[in-house]
This record gives sequence, C-alpha cells and structure tokens, in this order.
Amino acid sequence: MKHYDLDPDLFMSPIVGLLHSMVDYNYQRLLRLVEGCENVIDYKGPDNDLNSIGQLLRHLTVVDLHWVYRLQGREIPNEKINEFGPMYDVEGKLPMIQGISLDVLLSEYAGVQKQLKDVCMRFEDEDLNNIVPFEKGNSASIRWGIWHVADHSRHHYSNIAYLKKLYQSQNPLFE
Repeated sequence: MKHYDLDPDLFMSPIVGLLHSMVDYNYQRLLRLVEGCENVIDYKGPDNDLNSIGQLLRHLTVVDLHWVYRLQGREIPNEKINEFGPMYDVEGKLPMIQGISLDVLLSEYAGVQKQLKDVCMRFEDEDLNNIVPFEKGNSASIRWGIWHVADHSRHHYSNIAYLKKLYQSQNPLFE
C-alpha cells in the first residue's frame, strides 16, 4: 500500500515549501511517466495532429523558465529565448521540435527545475503576496505563480499519458 503526501523542503519557508513541493511532486511524476519513451518522443498521434511528447516537454521547460524570471520580476533574457525557443509559434501553437533526444529534453527541464527551486529558496512566506507581471499586461501573486507551474505540469502530464496510450494501442509491444 502506498502513502501519498507532499514533501516540503525544510530549508524553505513553510508555505513556499508546500507550494514548491507541489511543483516537485508533479515534476517527479512526469519523469516517471516519460521513462522509456525515447522512441516515442516525436510521436504526434495516429493522425499526426497532436503535440508530441518532445514538444510538450520543451513547452514545460520554456514556460517554467519564464516563471523563473517572472517570479523575480524580471524579463526572460533574449539569449534564453534563443536557446530554448518561444512558448508559442506565430500561429499560437507549440513550436515544432524533432530529433531532440529524451535525455537532452529532460536535462534541460531538470536545469530549469533547479533554477525554480533556487528562486523559491530565496522567498519568505510574506513574499507570496508580492505581485509580478504576467502575460498580456496581467499580473499574478508569487503564490499563484508557483501553484500555476505545478498545475500546468499536471495538465500536460495528462496530454503525455494520452499520447503514450495511443502509441501503445498501435504498438502493443511498447510498455
């Protein structure tokens, strides 16, 4: 029988640690989901019309990287956008990526997760009320931003799980 709980970092302020533990829980869960998906990374569904696992992983990396900077009230540097690409292409879709290995995508994502943790380590619970700029002239509290990173990961977890299920239905030997 499994026991589920969040595991806040004891070196973070209590509420910040709890919020970050939601991010980390969903990140660890996602890592387990994509384990063994090296050959499925570019699969876009039976009609080739879905976002691939690679696209979704890169998207999560890029969005979380934007939050690393947003939470500090800073703009993401152009060199980071050049390195990882934009959040969306000119049509408002996830940018196409192909031929990038699962290991590279996960390594990039791990680096951004470390940066996010480092930023959260600097916050005190009182900082969670601070307002930071968000997309299209909106704003968000730091508390909402950290929660949103966790929620966004959970959303795309389901997209990846669906892709794996579709792939497995077409390739019964895939585990």
